[in-house]
Amino acid sequence: MKKNCIVAQSGGPTVAINASLGGVIDGVIKSSKYDKIYGAIHGIQGVFKQEFLDLTESSDEFIDKLTKTPAMYLGSCRYKLPDIEENIQAYKDIFSVFESMNIGAFFYIGGNDSMDTVAKLAKYAESIGSDIKIAGVPKTIDNDLIETDHTPGFGSAAKYIAASVREMAYDTYIYDVNSVLIIEIMGRDAGWLTAASALARNEFSNAPHLIYLPEVAFDKETFISDIEKLMPTTKNIIIAVSEGIRDKDGNYISATTAAADKFGHAQLSGTGKCLELLVKERLGVKVRSVEINVLQRCAGHMASATDLKESFELGSMAVSLTESGNTGFMTTLTRTNSTPYEYSIASVPVSKVANQAKEVPTNWINASGNDVTKDMIDYIAPLIEGEVAGDYINGMVNYLDISHLVK
Repeated sequence: MKKNCIVAQSGGPTVAINASLGGVIDGVIKSSKYDKIYGAIHGIQGVFKQEFLDLTESSDEFIDKLTKTPAMYLGSCRYKLPDIEENIQAYKDIFSVFESMNIGAFFYIGGNDSMDTVAKLAKYAESIGSDIKIAGVPKTIDNDLIETDHTPGFGSAAKYIAASVREMAYDTYIYDVNSVLIIEIMGRDAGWLTAASALARNEFSNAPHLIYLPEVAFDKETFISDIEKLMPTTKNIIIAVSEGIRDKDGNYISATTAAADKFGHAQLSGTGKCLELLVKERLGVKVRSVEINVLQRCAGHMASATDLKESFELGSMAVSLTESGNTGFMTTLTRTNSTPYEYSIASVPVSKVANQAKEVPTNWINASGNDVTKDMIDYIAPLIEGEVAGDYINGMVNYLDISHLVK
């Protein structure tokens, strides 16, 4: 008798995570080993609560529209699965649901903390001799998962950031007054997204003129000095900063204290405003700060076609690998050629990925710590390529109905 599957999504949303979901659904529907596929509502918590959508009859039209719909069709959660030694009952409850539903594979689409859940479930399955396959499919706009060239969701977020910075530059240049614009971009520990702002530059504009990433200790005096050096030749100075920039002692610039989420990660905001007030006080010029915030992770109208294609393939590959008997893995992207850009999809044991983070290489940041190098630009550029044709009704993008999440 064929086995069934469960797929779930977790962590922060991206424009591409539903593409990975589409890849998993498509792979299971075409599978000769699996029968039904259920979507758990709100991540692993949906398994505990036994809240599922039957996705088995998904049409090609549905999957195509799902692939182009931003955020998470199945909803998300920020639940940290306890260690087996701390609460084995949680694992017994999960696998009891798996057994009752005749589950042969569980697919979890998410970032670092989600891969921690995949690793723990795979470890427990092995400890009890379960043949249920546990698979991880990567996503995160932060691009900080190791063992993969880049993560699904990053390319689309990078595209949105680069486009938005360029548009803000156009807006800024219309005024014949000295000004400073500070753009705060997501990135608590890694500066990949902020680095993507460099793609906004063109033949007549070098904006952003300064870029600051968390990988380099931030010094307020050096920051003011960097601006002062530009002022004689640059009337409108545009600056991109990561939300997670911190000083040499590791203190976040955004605040003297920062609240933490359930995973112990600092929840940051206000970096741009903090620097805005500093520039206003010290330099007395017109200054404004902009926090892009959630827009960079939900702008489906600015999706990268490359990003969506890769994300779908990563989900589909996860199904193929479980069919071959693989478990406890995360699917990965390997760049096989840069010009032209080419890649292959494989996998690594998820234990190598969970609870680790990939930072920007220091040699991709300039010596002054206020810009990125050509290597960085060459790395990101192919990931934003390609536009996605949207379905519009009355002038608005028509995404999938998510009334099952609206309460």
